[in-house]
Amino acid sequence: MQATSSSSGGQGAWRVAVLEDDCRLREDVLVPGLLSFGFEAVGIGRAAELYRRMLAERFDLAVLDLGLPDEDGLSVARHLRRCSQIGIVVLTGRTAEHDEIRALTAGADIYLRKPAGMALLAASLHSVGRRLPGAPRLASPAPAIQAAAHAAPAGWRLSTDDWNLVAPTGESIPLSASERCVLRPLFAAGGGAVAREVLIGAWHGEDAEFDPHRLEMLIYRLRRKARALGMPVLPLITVRGGGYAFVGRGGSA
Repeated sequence: MQATSSSSGGQGAWRVAVLEDDCRLREDVLVPGLLSFGFEAVGIGRAAELYRRMLAERFDLAVLDLGLPDEDGLSVARHLRRCSQIGIVVLTGRTAEHDEIRALTAGADIYLRKPAGMALLAASLHSVGRRLPGAPRLASPAPAIQAAAHAAPAGWRLSTDDWNLVAPTGESIPLSASERCVLRPLFAAGGGAVAREVLIGAWHGEDAEFDPHRLEMLIYRLRRKARALGMPVLPLITVRGGGYAFVGRGGSA
């Protein structure tokens, strides 16, 4: 088995395998959360599936739960360390010190206890990723936005009267009040990056208790809503270190 670190030759985002058997945590929190931080995250529920995919796909990093249904996470860590150069961040509900020692001895680079914040998980992955052979450099926001804007079809518009996001094809996505609050500053930015803090402020004001993961979930669900309606890929991109940008916009109806 080969899973070479950063075979992209210094270009592109780190590819992360999220090995977690809790489907809701994996698909509704971890994967969209990591996507929002600029990683290329792939959710996987079983060790056997990870091994199969590693035969044909490159993964730079892995987020590893220890309580898996088909193989103990410590065994997975040992196997990954023996057969690859992949960076390993353990994310587990096991809080005892001896569990941490065993995981680090098995090959984990970092040990995090649930619930760990998404920012901490992302920072941990970046820390490990920077030490990998041939680690990709972090892309600056402007080129990423320019490339996405060039690829995205123009003509998306926000209909403030009907609360719809209208695609270039004329099809529309009905918006919730929360989605509308977040999209308005994105459209006002004219395709530029809007910081997460600005989007959260437009949605919830100065709420110190607001969980920033909720913004990640809203973006994820909006993208999923577009896919479910059979619409073009939503040109709402994550800008690494800079929030989000809506490219391919046309204006407000």
